[in-house]
Amino acid sequence: MVTEPLNPLRAVEYFSHFFEKPWKELFDGMVVPVPEMPRRYVPTLFLLKEPEIFLLLGVGGTAGALVAAFRRDIAPPRRAILILVAFAAMFPIVLAVLAKPAMYNGIRHFVFVAPAMAVLGGLAGAWITEQFQRLWRPAAAFAAVVLLVGLLLPINEMVKLHPYQYTHFNTIAGGIRAADDRYMIDYWGLSFKEAAQKLRAKLTESMQVPTDKRRWRIAICGPQWPAQVELGPEFRIIWDPKGADFALSMGEFYCTQLAEPVLVEIQREGVVYARVYDIRGRTVTRLSLPQ
Repeated sequence: MVTEPLNPLRAVEYFSHFFEKPWKELFDGMVVPVPEMPRRYVPTLFLLKEPEIFLLLGVGGTAGALVAAFRRDIAPPRRAILILVAFAAMFPIVLAVLAKPAMYNGIRHFVFVAPAMAVLGGLAGAWITEQFQRLWRPAAAFAAVVLLVGLLLPINEMVKLHPYQYTHFNTIAGGIRAADDRYMIDYWGLSFKEAAQKLRAKLTESMQVPTDKRRWRIAICGPQWPAQVELGPEFRIIWDPKGADFALSMGEFYCTQLAEPVLVEIQREGVVYARVYDIRGRTVTRLSLPQ
């Protein structure tokens, strides 16, 4: 039962080791088992995925907070606050580097450090503006322009990627087009939702219905649940493409890119997120590569 007093201890023991069957993911151009990801996994992806202005001010603010925390002219309560915020921003990342746990799915498990980094970045921005005003007042306007440009660059990319903003890679990485062959781009459930909606619309528009009074059969390489929810009861979700009518596949490295006709393609910035293939009357033996 949930209320058993020893359940928290059982949970600690259960989650103290990687409890799933290990799989492989793409990192820095190499296919790596998730329990063996290098220690630089999280810092590298933070460097490549976060907006440049956020990184610059966040790292600068963290360093500034730690320096200020040791200054005697800073009131003890403020020093404690600075240490706490810097700790909240950096400790989870440092712990992941030292402990080297199984790591996967990008930085989704570490996004909770972003608010603390944003606070530190705000402090850094305020300090820079103050210094500019003290030295030369027009320089503050210049700093504001630099900040505005720094904000507009990622905003422009986010608009292009909508609704897949989480897939963003910054200019350090070369954008998602350059990152696609080297890193996992996390968009799976949402791209399947859009692909399923477009497939239904295409079939309805062309007035196509299943033959022999049976449901459409669609083979999946990726998460089945989002596709099933969007496709509805007219479709039967299967793994094996043999005898299927359609194949819905992610653009990831472990999904086979078929030569069959493409009915639906979901892409951003030239990167394919998902495809629906028409495999009626065709022989397709598998959709995924062995891991």
